[in-house]
Amino acid sequence: MSKSITEGIDHLIGILRKDQTSDGSWAYPFETGISTDCYMIILLRSLEINDEKFISELTERILSRQLNNGAWRLFFDEGDGNLSATVEAYYALLYSKMYKKDDPRLSAAKRFILKNGGAEKSQMFTQLMLAMTGQTKWPLFFPIPLEIILLPTYFPINFYSFSEFGRVNMAPIMILADRRFQVRTKMSPDLSDLYNSRGEDWNFLRDERQWRALFSSFEKGIKSLLGMPSKIHRQATEQAKQYILARIEPDGTLFGYFSSTFLMIFALLSVGYSKTHPVISNAVKGLMAMRCEINGHTHMQYTTANVWNTSLIGYALQESGLSPDDSIVKKANSYLLRKQHYKYGDWTIHNPYTLPGGWGFADENTIHPDVDDTTASLRSIARNVPKELGFYQSWERGVQWVLSMQNSDGGWPAFEKETDSALLELLPIEKAIYLLTDPSSADLTGRTLEFLGNFTNLNKDHPAMKQGIRWLMKNQEKDGSWYGRWGICYIYGTWAAVTGLKGAGMLPNHRTISKAISWLKSIQNNDGGWGESCRSDKEGRYIPLKVSTLTHTAWAVDALIAAEQKLSNEINAGITYLLENLDREDWTTDYPKGQGMAGDFYIHYHSYRYIFPLLALSHYQKKFLTNISIPANLEKDL
Repeated sequence: MSKSITEGIDHLIGILRKDQTSDGSWAYPFETGISTDCYMIILLRSLEINDEKFISELTERILSRQLNNGAWRLFFDEGDGNLSATVEAYYALLYSKMYKKDDPRLSAAKRFILKNGGAEKSQMFTQLMLAMTGQTKWPLFFPIPLEIILLPTYFPINFYSFSEFGRVNMAPIMILADRRFQVRTKMSPDLSDLYNSRGEDWNFLRDERQWRALFSSFEKGIKSLLGMPSKIHRQATEQAKQYILARIEPDGTLFGYFSSTFLMIFALLSVGYSKTHPVISNAVKGLMAMRCEINGHTHMQYTTANVWNTSLIGYALQESGLSPDDSIVKKANSYLLRKQHYKYGDWTIHNPYTLPGGWGFADENTIHPDVDDTTASLRSIARNVPKELGFYQSWERGVQWVLSMQNSDGGWPAFEKETDSALLELLPIEKAIYLLTDPSSADLTGRTLEFLGNFTNLNKDHPAMKQGIRWLMKNQEKDGSWYGRWGICYIYGTWAAVTGLKGAGMLPNHRTISKAISWLKSIQNNDGGWGESCRSDKEGRYIPLKVSTLTHTAWAVDALIAAEQKLSNEINAGITYLLENLDREDWTTDYPKGQGMAGDFYIHYHSYRYIFPLLALSHYQKKFLTNISIPANLEKDL
């Protein structure tokens, strides 16, 4: 028998109350498959840090995720497996020296790799890792010259045309590619038998003529720089190195990301740092501190998600009826207040006239705030603002920062405004749109509008609101949905857009909203829930998962609750699904609901199964069990 609305809400609050940490945050894992586990083994062996116990723990988790055919995959319905993940796992297990090539599990993995094109067909980051660790040659040509870092910002394409995430990964990559740097050790395995060919034409360096004119413009700009080529090259190397060093967080990591820190370590080795240099040792310690335990296995997180978890949970708890004076909320909001940014970061390059005031994603994050974490944190502290001066000052700075981050096209990006040059798409780098750009997106724009409309006194006719609405209307898909860049995927984007438009004052019967609601209803499953495949982002269209998940259902039903004035069968069916499945434990609860790079990088947020059902149930209760006269037994019947 399913729980009642009140029982469901109380159940979720109880879990969240129990899981809060002593500093007021929630440290639910940011789980990203096995790649980080594999890369950590490869990093430790490359640095000759032979922590056998830790390495053994990582291999155990890697092997626990292997399929019967020998492969590894990124999500449940990916198919037979993922080539890059399988190459990474095979390499890490061999480099661990705890498994040999004739192990049946590694033999099966090798067969899968060769059957699917060999290691040369793996994705960009995998090939970069193979090159820097001496398992394949660097290409003779790399499309982004190191000297680009010296080009002025008024140049059509310059280093700061790339997104913040792109720059922090590309700076070390450019150093490594320029030096064709490799690290091998006595323990390095031989992966030559994973290749069907030994050419230097990397799969991700697309051979397209259209970008060659762009590259020639790089060369022309570089030649215009004053000085001899050798001097310019040394300056570029030094500037790239200083760019990296200036963005190291207090925990020693580069921007708090695993990938950029991994790349930084190898780049610093390439310019002469020893394997035991304090910067490298601190970086390794910072990465080690990001490990967590999931189902008895050690996992290397790509980053931590403490601020994101805490801001979403703090808001959801208050939406459920908890007072901001409740101890759990007070601790959460005190934590958030401490995490607001006071430093200027790269976001000032395209937004130079605004004071710092945003929030970042991770616990150790001081210089790269983002719009989504900022509006989420502001939602959580909103009810404290009228009562406490510290919260009021924090609020004012945060709101002004969010408003200043709006793109000229009317939408909002994640980290940095105006980094969406169409010229970047000409670069022959695989998935450059994900790595190098930070465009306006439906999820960021919708969630920002929802915040501004429901939590600030901004007039609905304010230019920021009107421009945001226009962006969403312009970017709605023909079927009525929106693509969500940071979640899976069309359900996520549509939820954010609908709740944002409603918060910004759009009437529920407006064609834009009614089309979206019709689409959501059309994809509801027979069990009352919703579910979407990770394949949606790669294929650029909605792909049903064919089973329901808690998080997708919560997003969809929350959008319906926001837009509809009367109870509908679809809303009731969705709420019933949530109540009947709050304790569900199977692959659908572990299925990724976040994305970082289509086809290559997916995120399982362990907090989402609590946050979004709690929000949907609370909004249902507030709208339909409080303000509308309905049969007294409806709540219990659900």
